[in-house]
Amino acid sequence: MTNAVVRAIAVTTHGRYLVMAPAETPAGLIVGFHGYAENAEIHLEALRAIPGIDRFVVVAVQALHPFYTREQRIVASWMTRQDRDFAIADNLAYVRQVLEIVRREYSVDSPLAFVGFSQGGAMAYRAAARIGADGLIILAADLPPDVAADPGLKLPKMLLGRGTTDPWYTADKYDADRAALARAGIVVESSVFEGGHEWGEQFREALSRYLERLAGGDVPPSQLH
Repeated sequence: MTNAVVRAIAVTTHGRYLVMAPAETPAGLIVGFHGYAENAEIHLEALRAIPGIDRFVVVAVQALHPFYTREQRIVASWMTRQDRDFAIADNLAYVRQVLEIVRREYSVDSPLAFVGFSQGGAMAYRAAARIGADGLIILAADLPPDVAADPGLKLPKMLLGRGTTDPWYTADKYDADRAALARAGIVVESSVFEGGHEWGEQFREALSRYLERLAGGDVPPSQLH
């Protein structure tokens, strides 16, 4: 018997996202991506705790690959190493569709900021780099190699956060990402707080100030739109 041949086929699937919108004219659009083994509800609750975010249309996008925890909770993952390039393309197409629908439904276009926590940070980096954004907020997440390797990388002035005792996003990884972003000419505002792989109160306060400046037009936008 000959070896199996690996094939790939594009199929239609359904994504799930949550939207929270203010009663008055929104100050902008925030699109967030959750961490591994989380879901859109968990991420939206984390975003709700950011002071002042209720002025924005807030979207929590759930990854396309759900699974059960041992406690039978439904959570999700963005991707694995398998068929990585296909997964990246699928995820970006998914985000573009979400943006198109939300912009039309809620009459909001800009400023647009992407927020990513942990595994969702890679998704936020890719969305900002490939789709374009006015703001980018990353918490406890590596700069993905495909974004770092882009010779024409353009990202908006960003906020990068890390807990001092985070066992996953270590100080070495944080320093390496800061250096790579600096080489690409990306302006990075940092928030290092006492804590682990989590949302810290100090980081939420820094994020609140960042969004206030973004709404006022004080955070330089990306050149991609």
